[in-house]
Amino acid sequence: MRKHTISIKNALRGLIWAVRTQPNYKIHIPLSVLAVIGGFAYKISYYEFLTIFTLIFIGLAIETINTAFEETNDAIDLARRPDIGLAKDIAAGAMLVFSIGAFIIACIIFVPKIF
Repeated sequence: MRKHTISIKNALRGLIWAVRTQPNYKIHIPLSVLAVIGGFAYKISYYEFLTIFTLIFIGLAIETINTAFEETNDAIDLARRPDIGLAKDIAAGAMLVFSIGAFIIACIIFVPKIF
């Protein structure tokens, strides 16, 4: 049990660091809150809420993995290296692809209710 407690403590420390230092979290979190508030305001269904919450948590997970990937590559070499730069760009691209998909799904849920 002690090992799990230490693991959770370390995971929370990493998440807190990421939220405090990474600009993308400062965008993701307020937009997530706005989506939840919008869900209540426009009375979206239970399943639409499940979809919104799933998108929020997957987005946070992908952003966290991307941040860990970037930090790991920076630890390997801070010098500008095309191979590391490309790897970081590809990881960021995964978040971009997800963000576009999440935006489209949010539009499918919210646009009919707004208009």
